Amino acid sequence: MLFFLFSQTCEKSSSQQGNPILSLLPLILIFAVFYFLLIMPQQKKQKQQRKMLTELNKGDRVITSSGIYGTIANVKEHSFIILIADGVKVEIEKGYVVGKINAVRESTTGGKDNP
Repeated sequence: MLFFLFSQTCEKSSSQQGNPILSLLPLILIFAVFYFLLIMPQQKKQKQQRKMLTELNKGDRVITSSGIYGTIANVKEHSFIILIADGVKVEIEKGYVVGKINAVRESTTGGKDNP
């Protein structure tokens, strides 16, 4: 009797198996969501960062990842020499420059903080 019940249960479960592609569909959808929400925007941001670094030239005002503002005094293959104060030059790797400071931003404030 027990064997009979077990065999009927096995037959029902084997006949209820669906398309294997449909069982993978949730996994595919999750991957697609992660790609469009996380991976693609990150790749776009990295591409913009690389483009900005290649376009930097001598005399551009930049900010580093540590928050140091400076002016590029010299461009090397893998680094910049940045003038951060009168007579103070620092060599920094290109990857640590996070942004270019627009001249428009400085001209609106006159280089000083408005009270």
